[in-house]
Amino acid sequence: MAEEASHWNKNAGQAWVETQDLMDGILKPVEELLVEMVPAGGAVLDVGCGTGATTVAVARRSECTGIDISEPMIEAARARAERAGVAARFVRADAEDHAFEPGSFDTVMSRFGVMFFGDPVRAFANLRRATRDGGALRLVVWRGPEENPFMTTAERAAAPLVPNIPERRPDAPGQFAFADAGKVRGILEDGGWGDVDIRPVDVECVMPEKELVTYITRFGPLGLVMDEVDEAAREEVVETVRAAFDPYVHGDEVRFTAALWTIAARAS
Repeated sequence: MAEEASHWNKNAGQAWVETQDLMDGILKPVEELLVEMVPAGGAVLDVGCGTGATTVAVARRSECTGIDISEPMIEAARARAERAGVAARFVRADAEDHAFEPGSFDTVMSRFGVMFFGDPVRAFANLRRATRDGGALRLVVWRGPEENPFMTTAERAAAPLVPNIPERRPDAPGQFAFADAGKVRGILEDGGWGDVDIRPVDVECVMPEKELVTYITRFGPLGLVMDEVDEAAREEVVETVRAAFDPYVHGDEVRFTAALWTIAARAS
């Protein structure tokens, strides 16, 4: 997990902090979906809480703790909670091996925060120990890249111009690591969770067109290497990639469908 920690404590984490308002807007429908899934009341753990949008939303009705490996994102989350006047708690740690107090949470939740574990069975076993018997697990994760073409448009368009874009590996931690529902079920059951219920959900997401270039140059595999593209080539890369997103542009808005799994389970 050292590679993941380095990734989220440097460029990736900083990109989320610097574009917090943009990402909050894009993912608001997913936030609302997750919050609706989480039982009200009790103690809730938000895994991979990022800059704290979901933590703060749930903390308005429950005791909520957010955990993330990214220091810049945790700092932003604490500032968000303070601005909102919400008594959320945040821990900068790796949920895979953090020494939680056993049985201290009634619900574990996550929006896109559990696909990055180096050893997911170990991670979910650790989260199971942190949850009271009969407690709830509520997750939203991505389905596969073939169902989420918006998410891979930038790297596909830029590939002829930027040869060093990191390759997505389906067996590695990353955005689509939980695409296979059968594999996810096995991970959760091996980690001590029962009554696993996995359902496909499509969510419509929107962003301002004026923010599209910022989005495609800061996030995903292309965002990881844009700083390495020399100034002379950068303009061509941006123009080429931006044109590839034309099918998603509708006037001053960009619209796309997020193909997701909602996952519910019980601490058995």
